[in-house]
Amino acid sequence: MNSRTMPLVAVFSASLLLAAACTTTDPYTGEERTARATTGAAIGAVAGAAVGALTGSDSRDRRKRALIGAGVGGLSGGAIGGYMDRQERELREELQGTGVSVTRQGDDIILNMPGNITFAVDSADLRTEFFDVLDSVATVANRFDKTLIEVAGHTDSTGAASYNQLLSERRAATVGRHLESREVDSRRIATAGLGEDWPIADNSTPEGKQLNRRVELTLAPLTE
Repeated sequence: MNSRTMPLVAVFSASLLLAAACTTTDPYTGEERTARATTGAAIGAVAGAAVGALTGSDSRDRRKRALIGAGVGGLSGGAIGGYMDRQERELREELQGTGVSVTRQGDDIILNMPGNITFAVDSADLRTEFFDVLDSVATVANRFDKTLIEVAGHTDSTGAASYNQLLSERRAATVGRHLESREVDSRRIATAGLGEDWPIADNSTPEGKQLNRRVELTLAPLTE
């Protein structure tokens, strides 16, 4: 096991413990869901958090220092939870009915964007109908500028793992560029591809592959 794999394994192991405590909202009904749906959301959330392991263990710290040095004040103490609560509420309102799920894990907010609304098979070009969804995310992100954004691209298992890794990187970069084009500060954004290594569904079925072909955004508070 290499040094890069070890933190990912640790994160995945933690997901199994956290799954029971996580909640997610059905994007179609707005109702809280648990059990298997919650477990899938928790694993997806932790996969999103793994961006930090792939972009450098101090990736968040580097972005925090850059933003605070540029005059963007960080959050501290009890203000963190309230700030993220308000942001979560606005994201749920903006994204209800879009197919994007909103999951809360601690102070982080994870947006899971499945393949049926993001990318076609073997493509890193955004579906045109997904532009409005990302624009809604950008609108909220610009209102809550004390938030770091980590974009993780994922693929299904079709094709070679090396090809899927590159495809996932291109997908993450596409989403990151779109957010930047909507005036989200590039210093807040980190992108990474996680290839086919973090499935949340069965890759042996078309439906499962579609779920695994996704992009996850992790929104983390900028703290002092």
